[in-house]
Amino acid sequence: MSSPAAGQVPETAPISEAATDAAQTTLPEIQIGNIKRIRLHLPTLPEATASLLRTIVVALFALTFVLQPILIPSESMEHTLLVGDFLLFNKQVYAPAGSLTHWLMPYRPVQRGDIIVFHHPKPPLLVKRVVGMPGDHLHIQNGQVYVNGAVLDEPYATFEPAPPNDFRDNFPAKRYTDPAVDPEWWRQMQSLTKNGDLVVPKGHYFAMGDNRNYSEDSRFWGFVPDNAVVARPLVIYFSLTRPSTTDVQPVTQQALDDRLGHERDLPVRLYGFARWNRIFRIVH
Repeated sequence: MSSPAAGQVPETAPISEAATDAAQTTLPEIQIGNIKRIRLHLPTLPEATASLLRTIVVALFALTFVLQPILIPSESMEHTLLVGDFLLFNKQVYAPAGSLTHWLMPYRPVQRGDIIVFHHPKPPLLVKRVVGMPGDHLHIQNGQVYVNGAVLDEPYATFEPAPPNDFRDNFPAKRYTDPAVDPEWWRQMQSLTKNGDLVVPKGHYFAMGDNRNYSEDSRFWGFVPDNAVVARPLVIYFSLTRPSTTDVQPVTQQALDDRLGHERDLPVRLYGFARWNRIFRIVH
């Protein structure tokens, strides 16, 4: 076949209707194909249900055997723990060695200075700090704790202003002077006092709140049995801003703003409802 002469425009082959139709349907087909591929990646109802059940099982296992949340309701552990603090506590740290979940969080015995969570009749769970160990000879003089004749170093203890209370500040007391003291504990305390010291029996702990003038603790109701200890606090995972009834402090601007304000105050209010600087704080 001869090539076209110079200056002549070459003839082009006519475009078939089939080719035109193919060009017109390419884009929708690609879109439909993408939608089909996306649908293929979405989980089916049985798959989604199975995933949800696995998540629930893991969460229940963790809450039952390892971690559990708790809310601090009172000021007895100020300023270590504040009203409105939400804690995660380790339920396995004091579990007997060789338990099923021992490999997750190593076991160790209770030590002096530990903050413990334990069963108590009123309320069902309490959080206090271990001050006296089994066998210790303990007394309190003018609010200062003495263990085995030596002053106990307690950088965590606070003494917020409170009316005088000889039973609270000088322990063990010789007279029944405080109606908050459990009568049965008073009788037991007399039998365990030697030369002015309370002797902590085997398998028991003497526990006190860090806010010494506002804590009903072992001074008022007795020892904590070893088998009543269930956990140790790990971390503060959230903290709601709540006023303290034991702090003596002037009225702050935040307290004045507790009434309904203007719209420009909304960001301040949203930020102020929680103690953000306490979140993920390790408890010790």
